Amino acid sequence: GHCRLLCKPSALAQHLVRSLGRSAALRGGRWPWPRWPQLQMLWQLLQPPEPEPAVARELLQLPDAGVVALDWLVGPWGAAGGGGGVSSPVLLLIPNAAGKVTGGLQQLGLRALERGFIPVIFNRRGHNGCPLTTPRLQPFGDPGDLREAVTYLRCRHPSASLLAVSEGSGSGLLLSYLGESGSSSRLAAAACLSPIFRGRDWFEAGMPWLYEWPLLLHLKQGLSRYAGALAEVVDMDRLLGSRSLWELEETLFCRTRSRPTSWECYWERNEPLRDADEAAVPVLCLCSADDPVRGPPAQSLPRELFRSSPYFFLLLTPHGGHCGFPRRRPGRCWAHEAVLEYFRAMAEFLRTEERRKGLPRPR
Repeated sequence: GHCRLLCKPSALAQHLVRSLGRSAALRGGRWPWPRWPQLQMLWQLLQPPEPEPAVARELLQLPDAGVVALDWLVGPWGAAGGGGGVSSPVLLLIPNAAGKVTGGLQQLGLRALERGFIPVIFNRRGHNGCPLTTPRLQPFGDPGDLREAVTYLRCRHPSASLLAVSEGSGSGLLLSYLGESGSSSRLAAAACLSPIFRGRDWFEAGMPWLYEWPLLLHLKQGLSRYAGALAEVVDMDRLLGSRSLWELEETLFCRTRSRPTSWECYWERNEPLRDADEAAVPVLCLCSADDPVRGPPAQSLPRELFRSSPYFFLLLTPHGGHCGFPRRRPGRCWAHEAVLEYFRAMAEFLRTEERRKGLPRPR
């Protein structure tokens, strides 16, 4: 499929090249309109998953009395875990920054469930029906709540490998977490589908109105449910009257009544790659050169990071849109198969290294 893997040469990189090269995922059926990224994106966003997944919700209370929701995908069969066992890998799915759980993300969860993973969706405060118990939402790149969720998952499944995959702007949260946590992230591997690498630039540049306005309306609709509680800390009239994602983000997190801050200081604490040099977990970033949401590759792809860090891998394809990557064969999205193949290859590589070095498996 004319994909390229951009990374620093290493034994792991060679193993990934072999594994992905043998995978049928990158040789899927052709999309009939390869140069229409907008259509590819809408195709994936608007198509419901088949079959519709059953979900078991669990609310996790945080130290400040806030709440996040964990949605365990139990498949259309109604049996928790699908084919997963006690030591089956747990796959943490992170939606985009607007909290929209797309059909594509659900489809990835179902594919993972069929292959023996235990998929669970992380929902931020106030997103996707999660109750907002404190007048505080999660900033773009603040990994505090995600860290609590990862700690809980590790306690609940102590013998399982913990993996994470994010979609679109939700990758800002995952990349921030990996950078801040370093070798203490408790993750074995991670993947990002169509990630947003430079948050501030992305907000200031804006998206085409075809994408920005529906996303803005979705966010306002969710925030209006908590107008009474949020009125204590933000100007709700200004918030609901925002005409861009930039204005909404700045009003919600910078122009607060209790702790106002500048736009520059906000991004010093929330840029996804601010601590990328500290990341110590292999991360596959699957990107399309024609992504209409992320922006032009020359400005939006941090190629130097992939050339210098042994943990970051960029799988770049010429066509695929934003979180689209469609194909005619079953599954609709070849990126899902590529991500699951990447996780399989990572587990295989780690087992080989443990046998070669004679290291005991961590308990």
